[in-house]
Amino acid sequence: MMFKHFLTLQWKSFWRSAALTSSLFMKLFMGFWVVWFVTMTAFAGVGSFFFIKDKLCLDPFVMINKLLIYWWVADLVFRYALQKMPVINIKPLLTLPFNKSKIVFFAFGKTLFSFFNIIHAFFFIPFSIVLISNGYLPANVIVWHIGLIALVYGNNFLNILLNKKDNLIFIIAGIVLVLGGLHYFGYYDITVYTAPFFKGMYDTPVLIIIPIAITLILILWAFRSFVGDLYLDAGLSVKTKNITTENLEWLDRFGKRAAFLKNDIKLIKRNKRPRSTVLVSCLFLFYGLLFFTGTVEAYEGPVWRIFAAIFVTGGFLLSFGQFVPSWDSSYYPLMMSQNIRYKEYLSSKWWLMVVATLISTILASGYLYFGWDVYLAILVSAVYNIGVNSHIVLWAGAYVKSPIDLTSNKNAFGDKQAFNIKTMMLALPKMALPMILYAIGHYAYNMYAGYALVTIAGISGFMFKNIVFDKIEKIYKAEKYKTIHAYKQKK
Repeated sequence: MMFKHFLTLQWKSFWRSAALTSSLFMKLFMGFWVVWFVTMTAFAGVGSFFFIKDKLCLDPFVMINKLLIYWWVADLVFRYALQKMPVINIKPLLTLPFNKSKIVFFAFGKTLFSFFNIIHAFFFIPFSIVLISNGYLPANVIVWHIGLIALVYGNNFLNILLNKKDNLIFIIAGIVLVLGGLHYFGYYDITVYTAPFFKGMYDTPVLIIIPIAITLILILWAFRSFVGDLYLDAGLSVKTKNITTENLEWLDRFGKRAAFLKNDIKLIKRNKRPRSTVLVSCLFLFYGLLFFTGTVEAYEGPVWRIFAAIFVTGGFLLSFGQFVPSWDSSYYPLMMSQNIRYKEYLSSKWWLMVVATLISTILASGYLYFGWDVYLAILVSAVYNIGVNSHIVLWAGAYVKSPIDLTSNKNAFGDKQAFNIKTMMLALPKMALPMILYAIGHYAYNMYAGYALVTIAGISGFMFKNIVFDKIEKIYKAEKYKTIHAYKQKK
């Protein structure tokens, strides 16, 4: 009865929400992409077996077991960046006669059906069926599959425990990237030590006890941790910490924009949500590997190079820029009461994105390994990001009125209130326009003509920067009081 009551409260919360219409539309939109992603994952589960066997001439089961260590860690890192924590408006429930253990148990139960847990089944179930149809022992395959399920849910609860430990997750991700690089270049292969364990769950089914035991320990640990923090004056209270004063005098050369730049840098260094955005933008640096290595056959078309390069150089621009001015939502009304010119405020955001784009372009120089043509696409896309996309994200930001909780990773990739017709229309030039320009030049003349058209668009945007900023400033002024009102609303 207790869980039925919790479900009823969740149902009423959804239907009585002030944002019901946008929520429904966003859920339907996201539902479409979930179905698409699930379908593609299921096809990958079947196709990977035959691709590894026929194209690579390797044992698919052995190969998958070698890659499982990277799959496991990548799953943990993505969960940390994207997965919501099991919160169900706990504070109001604490004033009611509900048992704390049952509140936490229900909250944890919701995470069991998380997309991050279920999506793995759509790859490994088809893959397991193909294994059985190709002569592998059914009972052993099922045991191996159960072991993977235990690892998935182990990650689920490990992520809950790591959610407040930023440094640890960055260390884990860094170690794996180093090990992956050493493996790729043939210096050290960690899979020599991990693959036997994963394959051992098939060869020696008793090994399944290890992942199951670890998962049970993590569940108990996370459960006791949450129950122990379930107090208004303890775990749910606002955390305070000492902050070291930083002057950042080297930014004073930017004049009046320096105050905003200093504020943004401090915001990124001190808050969880902006740091996660930086992590996501770093992960975008590796996005080009799907396109430039020929790993995915569908992405081998020449136009896809520009698509990938836009993300490689513009990861921070696209992920940080889409929430300007929402990053300042907690003190935006106060800031707007000061003698501040919008143009100076927007210019500081623009410079921050430009510098981040230049740094990404330098870090992406490793793509020279795949040829000069590949890195030329990255350079051209950097010019387009600076000249065009930097303006578009600032323009679109005027219509995004989502207050941001800087201490939480909730909605790290977006928010339903950020989804509207205006932002959709402004999103098209970010990706579609450079691809169209490149396609025109490439198919009319050659590859370099395509690059030239994209570069000209980027340089033109830079040349007309002042005119564009005047237009954007007028839009922000027109939306000023709507934005202030939205930031005062409780989500």
